[in-house]
Amino acid sequence: MDSELLTTDELSLRIKYDVRTIRERLKDSVLLEGVHYFRPFGGRKILYVWQAIQRDMVAMSNTKASMMSGIPMANGRVLHG
Repeated sequence: MDSELLTTDELSLRIKYDVRTIRERLKDSVLLEGVHYFRPFGGRKILYVWQAIQRDMVAMSNTKASMMSGIPMANGRVLHG
């Protein structure tokens, strides 16, 4: 695995979110186990995969930016005026 692994504290410094926000609001809703983080050796400690988080943050940002430039439609497309 060539990915950079981060603790919750290290991730907090990188993305400028409080550690509690990561644990209570982002983990398991935005950050998915097996994609963005894992528990080595089945323990309690969590390690975050920085490349996956960075990739998906940019992808979500681009998706939201494209939707902001038009009217979102029920079929998932965007109407540009």
